[in-house]
Amino acid sequence: MTPDGFDLDLFTIGAGSGGVRASRAAAMLGARVAVAEERELGGTCVNVGCVPKKLLVYASHYRDDFEDAAGFGWSVGARHHDWPTLIERKNREIARLNGVYADLLDTAGVQRIDGRARLVDAHTVAVGDRRFRARHVLLAVGAHPVRPPIPGIEHAITSDQAFFLERLPERIVLVGGGYIAVEFASIFHGLGSHVTQLYRGPLFLRGFDDDLRSGLAHGMRRRGIELRFSTDVARIERAHDALRAVLRDGNAIETDAVFYATGRTPSTADLGLEAAGVERDAAGAIVVDAYSRTNVPSVHAVGDATNRKNLTPVAIAEGQALADTLFGGRPTQVDHTGIPTAVFSQPALGTVGLSEAAARAAGHDLVVYRSGFRALKHTLSGRDEQTLVKLVVDRPSERVLGCHMLGPDAPEILQGLAIALRCGAKKTDFDATIGIHPTAAEEFVTLRTPVAGS
Repeated sequence: MTPDGFDLDLFTIGAGSGGVRASRAAAMLGARVAVAEERELGGTCVNVGCVPKKLLVYASHYRDDFEDAAGFGWSVGARHHDWPTLIERKNREIARLNGVYADLLDTAGVQRIDGRARLVDAHTVAVGDRRFRARHVLLAVGAHPVRPPIPGIEHAITSDQAFFLERLPERIVLVGGGYIAVEFASIFHGLGSHVTQLYRGPLFLRGFDDDLRSGLAHGMRRRGIELRFSTDVARIERAHDALRAVLRDGNAIETDAVFYATGRTPSTADLGLEAAGVERDAAGAIVVDAYSRTNVPSVHAVGDATNRKNLTPVAIAEGQALADTLFGGRPTQVDHTGIPTAVFSQPALGTVGLSEAAARAAGHDLVVYRSGFRALKHTLSGRDEQTLVKLVVDRPSERVLGCHMLGPDAPEILQGLAIALRCGAKKTDFDATIGIHPTAAEEFVTLRTPVAGS
């Protein structure tokens, strides 16, 4: 312990994306740093989120690829997918990434501590019977899936269990209307399951542009995914070797698995927040200011535990900003506006900026440009699938407020457009840009005719 009474300059609770970035960056700026993690390094994203999900998305795409190949002269023989092989190889890759995270922390000089950490007071952290005094404490504990308290909910799984199923369900019911539910519906369908997705609202992906939402629903149904909107589950029952999802209207669906993706909640319970006097909101999220500082000056929080923008790159940006603020002499805020977002559904979608509805609600006088077309690939594959691109433009300034796309490679394309919006691009800038032909992306720079009435 140093003369000022602190063992460390920063103690981080949670070694997910935000916690690891903040810890590494702080250590590289000369701070004495320790990080505690009770599970695997990398948090949700690496272990039960973005990374394994994307690997399963890749696997599920081969169903379409095999079917499309015939239109290009390929003869593809008998096909069979082996779920245990996919899961074993996914597990191997995740274990490798856990090791990478350990090496990153070790190389930066961060002390790694295995175990559950709790706040004792504003500067003291307990891990088992060990106590650490830190000038600053960072809470980067993430969030976890929640399931509603309906009868039989113990029979349902969430995304945490879906990555470790021993076998692929022949039939599965997905409950939820967010990106996790939509993505897993596409994953399981692509791998061969019969998928029924239920959502209590009239259309899933609330908050996304309405054209993308309706277009995705149409595309998923054409693929054979059964979508039931304005529908919810009343209870889940055992039915011999299967399950029965009994709906609120009295109908029932027999299935092999029920997967709930109806929300996540910050993992802030039993963290010692009360002892330290740290404020939480009604949803359990840690309340922070623009610099990720809580109401207790020595305690900070980043990532999903704060329930701001629950995305891995955002948590990383918040972690870096915190390190710069505390130890780099550069007070830094993260801009949470204009963050690009992708949904790795089939077809995929990408979006950045304002939806048409949000732009109108904000009082903008809009010009809207939209194009729906059959991608060149499908002129030979024969697949009945439409790609959609859309620009939402402020009429007086000609500034592009939102870019939206539904179709293959949409997430890759929208990343570049996010830079354009960050730079304040106008519709005339898009018009003056020469497209790469033939691509779907070029449609964004060839849109000339506004949607009627806009």
